[in-house]
Amino acid sequence: MRRIAKEHGVDISGLHGSGLNGRVTKHDILAFLEQGPPPAASRPAESRGARPAAPSTLFTGGETTHVEKMGIMRKKIAEHMVTSLRTAAHVYSAYEVDFSRIDQLRQQHRAAYERAGAKLTYTAFIARATVEAIREYPFANASVDGENIVYKRDVNLGIAVALDQGLIVPVIRNAESNSLPDLCREIQDLAHRARTKQLKTEEVQGGTFTITNPGIFGGLWGLPIISQPQVAILGVGSVDKRVVVVDDMIAIRPMCYLTLGYDHRLIDGADGGRFLVALKDRLQQFDPAWM
Repeated sequence: MRRIAKEHGVDISGLHGSGLNGRVTKHDILAFLEQGPPPAASRPAESRGARPAAPSTLFTGGETTHVEKMGIMRKKIAEHMVTSLRTAAHVYSAYEVDFSRIDQLRQQHRAAYERAGAKLTYTAFIARATVEAIREYPFANASVDGENIVYKRDVNLGIAVALDQGLIVPVIRNAESNSLPDLCREIQDLAHRARTKQLKTEEVQGGTFTITNPGIFGGLWGLPIISQPQVAILGVGSVDKRVVVVDDMIAIRPMCYLTLGYDHRLIDGADGGRFLVALKDRLQQFDPAWM
């Protein structure tokens, strides 16, 4: 549309648009051209030799849109995500989880954890339960190398942190050997240093499984893109009180949607479901011995 307008010297900001919210369409421009050129006094400024608009400004239906180059971080994220979509056959499964048990344990232990310098968050509980589920289903902690499947011995857990300029994923090394208090401190420390730009390069490399949390912004669930060369990523929705049926009775429970994105080259739907069931069971029946 803009190419046609430019070729014929048509200032579309002066046209009446028939599109959504008054936007000028290709049909509007062609109809204008069929009516013949306007009188000289009313022709667009550019056709009279005036200076054209700056290349960083687009005119669309009378609205001015600012254009800027991607920053380095945004560009790297874009390249990484597009590469992943081209590489992995993305499939998603979502399960609803009752967080009543987690809420109960948080209330019981929050003060003691804070005295020890550890913030007891939902993310820490999910990380601990995820490690246990990976132990049962190691295919979630693998990668695809040509025709080979590489099963990783260590669980290097990536925890996505949202920054003003993009997303960064610091990695908890050997998460399988960390207690819940250790995970709380690691998550808190990595998130703080990510936001204050104090992370080292190696602290954002080598992840084998990633957890991302759109729920902190109120999202019920999300469909995250797998971080290559990993084969799975867990999306955590917001924890909200909802009306549910428990033992044929109506109850109000804190509920959360967990979404697993996985690479269908390695993980079939049945296995993706088994992993989520294992994770769901560990959260709804969280073992106090892990505290």
